[in-house]
Amino acid sequence: MAPARPGFTLRAMSTQATPIHPAVRVGHVNLKVADLDRSLAFYRDALGFEVIADARAVGVDAVFLAAGDYHHHVAINTWESEGASPPPAGHTGLYHVAFVYPDRRELVKAVLRLREFGHVIEQYSDHGGSVAVYLDDPDGNGVELYYDRPRDAWRDADGRPVLRADHFPINQLINGG
Repeated sequence: MAPARPGFTLRAMSTQATPIHPAVRVGHVNLKVADLDRSLAFYRDALGFEVIADARAVGVDAVFLAAGDYHHHVAINTWESEGASPPPAGHTGLYHVAFVYPDRRELVKAVLRLREFGHVIEQYSDHGGSVAVYLDDPDGNGVELYYDRPRDAWRDADGRPVLRADHFPINQLINGG
């Protein structure tokens, strides 16, 4: 196992620890990007998020986007990253951000929209309880788009989580196969 970063001490957690409240959820992701306009074209135009606030109007290099009426799901900024390149492979950082769609039909619409904008989707995976597609944003950040199957599909007959990564062709998702 690789050592932790300097100043960071790992310690074993007690199995008696109080779990996090089950209603806690991921609220938003804030991404350092190299070019706001390029990233805005991806998150707004190709994925369809709405701009909630463009802070450039007040001199702040950030844009906040959301699906629906939430204050923001995605923030993009160039505060420390304008003109920068993505971290090289083999370095720590965000693996991917995941956006859950309400159903297969909406995920298919997203996939078709991305294809219209020329974005390459690298992988399609059936995870058992969910079906996902994976691609990178213009800054090399991984993006997962997925929908959950009904909760009764999330566990096997013995109550264990169904965890798999079965790859499939895009036409299987698009045609409902």
